[in-house]
Amino acid sequence: MPFLTPIPGLRAPALAFVAQGMVWASFAAQVPVIKTQIGASDAVFGVVFLLASLGAIASVWIAPVVDRWLGAQSVSVTSALLGVSFLFLAISPGVVSFVLVFLVLSAISGVSDIVMNARTSEVEAAERRSLMSLNHAIFSFAYAGTALATGLAREAGFSPLTVFGVVAMIILAMCVFMRAPQADLSGEVGKTDAAVPTGLVLIGGLVVLAAFFTESAVEGWSALHIERELGGNATAGAMGPAILGLTMGIGRLFGHQLARYFRDTTLIIVACLTAAIGSVLAALAGTPLVAQAGFGIMGLGISLVLPLAMGIVGRSVPPRQRVTALARASAIGYAAFVFGPAIMGGVAEVASLSASFLLVGVVMVGVAVFLIPLLARQL
Repeated sequence: MPFLTPIPGLRAPALAFVAQGMVWASFAAQVPVIKTQIGASDAVFGVVFLLASLGAIASVWIAPVVDRWLGAQSVSVTSALLGVSFLFLAISPGVVSFVLVFLVLSAISGVSDIVMNARTSEVEAAERRSLMSLNHAIFSFAYAGTALATGLAREAGFSPLTVFGVVAMIILAMCVFMRAPQADLSGEVGKTDAAVPTGLVLIGGLVVLAAFFTESAVEGWSALHIERELGGNATAGAMGPAILGLTMGIGRLFGHQLARYFRDTTLIIVACLTAAIGSVLAALAGTPLVAQAGFGIMGLGISLVLPLAMGIVGRSVPPRQRVTALARASAIGYAAFVFGPAIMGGVAEVASLSASFLLVGVVMVGVAVFLIPLLARQL
């Protein structure tokens, strides 16, 4: 990515964001196939995610240790492990094996996510400019392109293992360029975990949780909604997560510019309400095209919530506590991967996926009305 090279230290975390986007997009577009492969109903699939995603929660304790241990190689090593480990999802024959593989995968993904956000936050502090939305935009574009390519590969008859294998090879090739030296914290000696502002991290983490819940709802269930409830084909189903990724990328690029003129908290409120409108449109859609439009609006809205919330947390704590604070906020956010799929699957089992997406809209309104004013008071 030549356009990133003028910003020292940004290339490595940017490539790690690409790796994350490729992994989760290829998985999201293969959800209907994998769900059938392991023989899971909507409710069981939700519970599977609940159990397997506990690994993401564990990453809050693992990430600081891994970051200290691997140093400048933490971004590249965790990205490489991510690319290799998710291959095993494609060969999981049943629910139990899927849970075990996803448990490991979610832990690795969580650690990688924390360290790449920490490196980005360090570059932000050094450059004195907002860069989090830019890197998250890169993730979104990688996600959109990979989701669409995976949908086309499904239509052409390629297996999940083949698709995941190609993605893994691309990620391993990128890892060569992911060396990311940590910031010099020699002037921060003596500052301990007590300096981490609990209120800020807690509220910021809850905002991250809502963002992850909304994103994972589209990633994990949009293809099923379009294919099963609206009669779309595999390509139409893959367009759900693909359009989400594309519009999230566009929204984050605009957000990168808008952050110069508006308060972060103001942008998050507008973003949450926009995502709620898109969620309702997708829920009430009668055709795949209308649902895809709804997911696109959701993407434009939700695009800013996660990077702005993480940026607020990262910039508002002492440098030595940055990884710890981001890990704690992420851990709270990762609860969305534990409870979110179970909630989405449970509501879908009792009512419909349309009702599940209506619930997502309610959550977004709640964040805008209640959480963001509380977060603004912490700044």
